Amino acid sequence: MGFDIPEPYVWDESFRVFYENLDEEHKAIFKCIFECAGKRDDKAALDNLVSVTKNHFADEEGMMAKSSTYKELSAHKKLHDDFVAKISGLSCPLGDDTIKFAKEWLVNHIKGTDFAYKGML
Repeated sequence: MGFDIPEPYVWDESFRVFYENLDEEHKAIFKCIFECAGKRDDKAALDNLVSVTKNHFADEEGMMAKSSTYKELSAHKKLHDDFVAKISGLSCPLGDDTIKFAKEWLVNHIKGTDFAYKGML
């Protein structure tokens, strides 16, 4: 299932997971992808995307691990690990397909996967 990709590519209220720290981190990943799209030759922007994403995934997975009701940590972590492997292996300049992939992955992951933990962390 694919969700609509916002244009401009920014976080909006439809992406709320209702954990303030995670919503703020999701906003930051949106911003990093937006910056990579505008600065396709900027390795620092790409490195920042990888760093911000890894930090967010660590926070989210930590909250999941502490939850007594959320039981999908292993599967969720695999999705995170696969995405980090993909973006960590990128080099500049970033192509249209790569930007499209990152935008779609984040939107679909939040709305299709992260929404499953609402109220459980």
